[in-house]
Amino acid sequence: MSDPAQTSSLDQCPPISVVALDFKTKKATDITIDQIDDAHRNGSFCWIDVDLAKADESVPAALVRLGLVPTDVLESAQTDEPSISFGRHENCVHLVLVGMQWAGDQLDLERLDVIISAQSMVTLHRADIGFLRAVKREYLTDFVRHAASPSFLLYELWDHLLDNFVAVQKALEDRVVGIQRALAGNPDESIFRDSSELASQLLQYRKVVLPARTVLTDLSLRKSAFVSEASQAFLSNMAGTVERILQDILVDRDILSDSLNNYMSLVAHKTNRVMSKLTVVSIIFLPLSFLCGVYGMNFEVLPELKWEWAYGAFWIAVLVIASSLIFFMRRFRII
Repeated sequence: MSDPAQTSSLDQCPPISVVALDFKTKKATDITIDQIDDAHRNGSFCWIDVDLAKADESVPAALVRLGLVPTDVLESAQTDEPSISFGRHENCVHLVLVGMQWAGDQLDLERLDVIISAQSMVTLHRADIGFLRAVKREYLTDFVRHAASPSFLLYELWDHLLDNFVAVQKALEDRVVGIQRALAGNPDESIFRDSSELASQLLQYRKVVLPARTVLTDLSLRKSAFVSEASQAFLSNMAGTVERILQDILVDRDILSDSLNNYMSLVAHKTNRVMSKLTVVSIIFLPLSFLCGVYGMNFEVLPELKWEWAYGAFWIAVLVIASSLIFFMRRFRII
């Protein structure tokens, strides 16, 4: 038997790890998959964690043979896309949890299949999952101090998953603030690409988190042999946390959208001011261009051309026209 205060083999992320939890003696014991039946007969609850990408093909078959994982659930874990969901089977419940982690500037989804039956919990995944790693690091302490039933493991999974949601939402919020500040300065065209990518990530994040509210509500309200009533109260509080996360992400989307709209309005305003100035210049030079066009025509008879003061009169007319136009435009607040 291992000291429950110490780290179990689940922390080492091997292809398959099995821990037998005795809730009477508060002991956690590392066992093999062949010892699961004996542990069940002794009244222990077993947590079996399997990395399907590393485990031998015989391991999934053994889980099905022992009745720990239904065949259709195993196939779903190996082929389906990541999406939080909850299903009830005759002798177990199947829960799909989806965490997120950053891969550079992109969000990667991490699928974890959780199968809970009367005496065991099986977790199936195909990669190292951040929030599951956090559960393995801390669950033994909570097992010794607080756990009264196997449902505490379900609480631990959801608790660390929500921590993952909050951390990702905080990172997205920081990026929104960064783009907002960049838009307030003198950004280049790359800001539109960054804004589009961030908007897509916010939408992706919401699509991942949104089903969690429904699943948590279902787990907290519907009675189940695999979820204790004490745990249901905590799960209900978590549904409220998910609701607040969804509200925060909507606020972030609105801030991003409003920032872009304000920036585009500012650009349009600056463009309008430039166009107004160009229009004023055009209004002034339009009659002057007319005069130049008239006296630039190749007619043989243009009396003004032979007049001694014609050149000076032309410039006087130019000044009078230009001054008059400027006066009237200022009076009517055009400029």
